[in-house]
Amino acid sequence: MKRIDLDDLPPRAAALLTGAEPGEEVVLVRDGLVVGRLVGGAAEPQALPDDEEPSEEQAKEIFEHFRSIVEDEF
Repeated sequence: MKRIDLDDLPPRAAALLTGAEPGEEVVLVRDGLVVGRLVGGAAEPQALPDDEEPSEEQAKEIFEHFRSIVEDEF
């Protein structure tokens, strides 16, 4: 599982995810094509087990990929 902190997202993207109902999808679109989906989580925040924590390098890679996808939209 890949993980990114909401504080690392652009404000509008973070607001969309924060407002998503559990199981509700936020669809990521580029040039009219779906390039990804993010799903609203549990009603109460839950901690991930320590073994699922990404490395700093993985987190940077995830953030850069996400940022490149959404920067044109926001």
